[in-house]
Amino acid sequence: MSSSKLKTVSIQHTAAPKKPSKAQKQFNTLTQKIDAQKKRLLQWQETIPLIQQKAAGEYRTLSEEYGTQRAALVNLFDRSYADKRFKKTDKSKLEHLIVSITAGLIEDHGMDDLKPLYNKYSDYDFDADREENDAEMAAMMKSMLEEALGEELDDDLDFSSFENLQAGMDEILREREAKAEAAEARRSQRKKTAKQLEKEAKQQEEEQNISKSIREVYRKLSMALHPDREQDDNERERKTELMKQVNAAYEKKDLLRLLGLQLEIEQVDQAHLNNIAEDRLKHFNKLLKEQLEELQQEIADLEYQYKLLLQLPPFMPLSPKELMSTLDRDIRNLRGDIAGIKQDLKTFADPANLKAWLKHYKIPKHLPQDDFFFGVDEF
Repeated sequence: MSSSKLKTVSIQHTAAPKKPSKAQKQFNTLTQKIDAQKKRLLQWQETIPLIQQKAAGEYRTLSEEYGTQRAALVNLFDRSYADKRFKKTDKSKLEHLIVSITAGLIEDHGMDDLKPLYNKYSDYDFDADREENDAEMAAMMKSMLEEALGEELDDDLDFSSFENLQAGMDEILREREAKAEAAEARRSQRKKTAKQLEKEAKQQEEEQNISKSIREVYRKLSMALHPDREQDDNERERKTELMKQVNAAYEKKDLLRLLGLQLEIEQVDQAHLNNIAEDRLKHFNKLLKEQLEELQQEIADLEYQYKLLLQLPPFMPLSPKELMSTLDRDIRNLRGDIAGIKQDLKTFADPANLKAWLKHYKIPKHLPQDDFFFGVDEF
């Protein structure tokens, strides 16, 4: 049974003249926010497999076809370069096209067999040039990270890929956390003031009360739903399924799910929720705050990886629908570009047509890049 089928948990005061308390208002606000975040997370969880399937299937096939057609085009340019009908200006433009297209195919499509063609028309060796660029990029990233962290980094930190860099940064952060924990442990061993001891005791008591509150809800559900006590086979099967949901919710400290299950099996009613004691409600609210923060962080982490993929700023909103739309747009663009390249291959097979096109072609100041956000390897 999905969480969307559970009854909505809220405190209602439709018939009572008494205004809801601050804790009751906060409870309702938190439950609404949690429900919204759960729906958003569910949208991501349902959409991501569809995106991965489409990216690994239709998009990958088209991307490979796009690379194949681009390679055919660059080989046509290579053959044309030897044609005496193409003069110095034409050949200069062909050189630029061959170098820029082969660079993209090697980088983005892994077509290493085109490296000799790149080297033939470029002033640089592809591997040597890439090694030099990687070294410059690594030095720049190292400098930026050192400035951000406020400390010098070891020269052996691997900047060859984002994954290796991330692993190295994770190790640095773990070392920092370990040092901070050790320092905190040393501080905690010092003699504490009465105020510090009182604060710690209060926090500990609050945590115990919170655990006790959710444990009490879990205990009541377990007593009512334990399948071993049920004689009827159908009822035992129903309770077994419900008990799985109870255990999963308790493990995640999902208070709303547990309360929703209580409503569903009619262990409590709306009147019971409306009259939860204020002190217990405060414990519930603290637990709900933690749950909301965890949900928000889970969604943020999930969205962040796709913002990186799409080269979007971290603060820019991104929804599952927008991500799917981006993939669909890239697929449409790929289909159009493939059709265009196939037509170019037919047209440029006649040197006169290619020469006429080159006459109007202007070498751009910056190398063109494929206008596709998705990378198949990301999936």
